[in-house]
Amino acid sequence: MPGEGMPGCASGTLTRETDLRMFIRFTWVLGFVALVSIALLVACSGNYSPSNDGLVLVPSQGEAIVQSFSFSLNKGGVSTIDSNPTIPGPPDQGFPGSIVIDPAGAFAYVTSVNTPDATTDPCTKKSVIASYKINTDGSLNAPLSTNLGQNVIPVALAIDSAGKYLFVANSSVCEPNNLQTGAPGTVTVLSIGSNAALTAVGTFPVPATPGGGPANLVALAVTPTVFPKQGSVDQSPPCSLKNPPSSEFLYVADAQNNGVWMFSVDTSSGNLTLIPYSSTQADAPAGSVPSGVAVDPCGQWVYVSNQVSNNVSAYKICNIVSQPICPVASGALAPITGSINGSTFPTGNGPGPLVVSPEDNALYVLDKAANATAGDISAFQISQSNGSLSPLSPATVATGNMPVSIAIRSDNNWLFVTNNGSASGNGSISQYSVTPATGALAPSGSGILTDTYPWGLAVK
Repeated sequence: MPGEGMPGCASGTLTRETDLRMFIRFTWVLGFVALVSIALLVACSGNYSPSNDGLVLVPSQGEAIVQSFSFSLNKGGVSTIDSNPTIPGPPDQGFPGSIVIDPAGAFAYVTSVNTPDATTDPCTKKSVIASYKINTDGSLNAPLSTNLGQNVIPVALAIDSAGKYLFVANSSVCEPNNLQTGAPGTVTVLSIGSNAALTAVGTFPVPATPGGGPANLVALAVTPTVFPKQGSVDQSPPCSLKNPPSSEFLYVADAQNNGVWMFSVDTSSGNLTLIPYSSTQADAPAGSVPSGVAVDPCGQWVYVSNQVSNNVSAYKICNIVSQPICPVASGALAPITGSINGSTFPTGNGPGPLVVSPEDNALYVLDKAANATAGDISAFQISQSNGSLSPLSPATVATGNMPVSIAIRSDNNWLFVTNNGSASGNGSISQYSVTPATGALAPSGSGILTDTYPWGLAVK
């Protein structure tokens, strides 16, 4: 009978349904576990351990934020510290730009410029320095702000090796309109107190240049009074046979007048005193349109990149008497020789920011492309006898599109470049491993995607 067979069919159906429910439940549990595992991996991907990881900070002009990335000191793998939405900056303070970390690695300082009415009054600016605390997990606290005053246009930052003073180069050019404001650029000095508090020391003008225009200050660097302690496995620390100088000097690149302004720094007060290059010239001559300046970690040499003449000017710091080029230990610059062009050394196209390795054996110059194509790094070996430059092997290493900033970690193992543009509309960071003994660079990874229009770079 048909009814007699039903129980058996029903029993088989229930068994299969039970098995199906169990399979679905097991699959759901596995899926849930997988999702939890992925979430944990994503959460852990942003972990930062100061003993095992480095830290990269990059301001984004498009989003008005500062992004944090951690990277493995061993293998270089990178992850985002704070992925949603990273670290916000006050939007009413305008575009973030230059960034620097204090020597202790506890705080970061960022320039931020606001244009209240960009249409009718593009050269009226309100500028601040935003101060961020770097937390132990690599995240940043909301910033404090220090007002720089009306119509001050900060473009570059530097901190002395003792962590006492923050130096700010102020431009005379109104961006993005590229208009001269009529007022020469200045240098602002702020003393650094507890919890990153900044107190104004003063704003110092540069003198008028005969036959020149308003000084367009674009970069600055300060000599060390504390020498680096680290060294590679193959090499002693670079300054081990030298005594740190008690004097401190500041060098500022002037793109308008093709020169370098030189100041002595009063380490007790932070006040600046101009050092004349000679009895007839106030600033040290450079190439065409200086765009970057760097001091070596042992306080012996100064290097200035020249954007239009496509070369680097090299100088000896006269902090001790050395006849005949340094008759006075004033901190003035004396051109050094060592190439077919005398004291200049050829680079790639449009050299800009540059850094000296912590081992004091290599110089890296960021060559900016004239358009949205990739740039490169010109890498040089530094002569320990006279500071002259010779190409490393490889002599150039490619970057991403429109490179704008470069920084090297104090352990001399990792170097980074900020690229302002990319095919996706975002920016990126190029990462390189460094061979400390030689200074040679090797690309690491496929690049780090950032938010739009990154500008500035600091590494801890």
